[in-house]
Amino acid sequence: MQPTPAGFTAKPNTRKHFSHRNKTIVLSAEEKGEFRRQLLFLNSPQSLEAVSGSIINQELEEAAPFLPSGCVNLLIMDPPYNLNKTYNKSSFRRMSLHDYEMTLEKWLTSLIHTLAPDATVYICGDWQSSPAVYNVASRHLKIRNRITWEREKGRGAKNNWKNCSEDIWFCTLSGNHTFHADRVKLTRKVIAPYRDTSGFPRDWVESGAGKIRLTYPSNLWSDISIPFWSMAENTEHPTQKPEKLIAKLILASSNENDVVFDPFLGSGTTAVVSAKLQRRFFGIEKERDYCCVALKRLELAKKNPTIQGYGKGVFWERNTLPPSGNNASTFSTLPLVAEKK
Repeated sequence: MQPTPAGFTAKPNTRKHFSHRNKTIVLSAEEKGEFRRQLLFLNSPQSLEAVSGSIINQELEEAAPFLPSGCVNLLIMDPPYNLNKTYNKSSFRRMSLHDYEMTLEKWLTSLIHTLAPDATVYICGDWQSSPAVYNVASRHLKIRNRITWEREKGRGAKNNWKNCSEDIWFCTLSGNHTFHADRVKLTRKVIAPYRDTSGFPRDWVESGAGKIRLTYPSNLWSDISIPFWSMAENTEHPTQKPEKLIAKLILASSNENDVVFDPFLGSGTTAVVSAKLQRRFFGIEKERDYCCVALKRLELAKKNPTIQGYGKGVFWERNTLPPSGNNASTFSTLPLVAEKK
């Protein structure tokens, strides 16, 4: 078994060495001890009630047979990409595309029994692993689309294009699934602010953020910032997904009180966003220290349930927030505008 992207060994609480603006989440020894006692390890079949709201500290292959069946409305899979990657003392070594496809096959088929009849599945990957993701998903699911999102960080390359995008494959178990385009509305600055015959803005509003309209979500996302040291969600996990990214998936493809499951939980972004958006959740993560970081983030989410870059029912450009004032509440009721082709 190749390790998941969770080869993290949490460092001692070194916040005193951080800049005062550094918000990276770290754990004290006392917090680690407390959180470790809250983790689950499965050795017998479990009900949804037994695992709901919990983090399972275990290898996926060990835990999967004991997971509850037919209950997951939204499965978000962010497995290790087929790259040479070191995660502190753990590492994932690149294999042939065929072998990676077989590994994905093993992971996905072990989880099919957890899915509800109306389940949606999102599978993350990069451009090199996407062919394998497509092949595996097409054998077991209905592929609906492929989202490409811009990861603005990345090393430049003198002999190639800079790699700064990742893919998310949108799949469903059947033709009956949840999708709410109106819940993932995106603000866009108006270049040509047309007005009606009475002089009023046509499908846009004037605000402190300028002239703004709402647009339907597309499968190309360029409004995402990956976590960095000055963001409150940042951890020391090397491949942490942004809360804003996961929020789009959860809002579009689930309802409140639905069950969201992440079998490669990492530092807990899916669990945290699910909690903030009133979804039930559970997740699996093999690295204990990452599990503890996730539990710490869940505690912090109770005090601060906001998602950076999302507010007033709208996703804002990068990490901006909705403007204050009289027009702030109008964005959630503004009609969606289809972009002209």
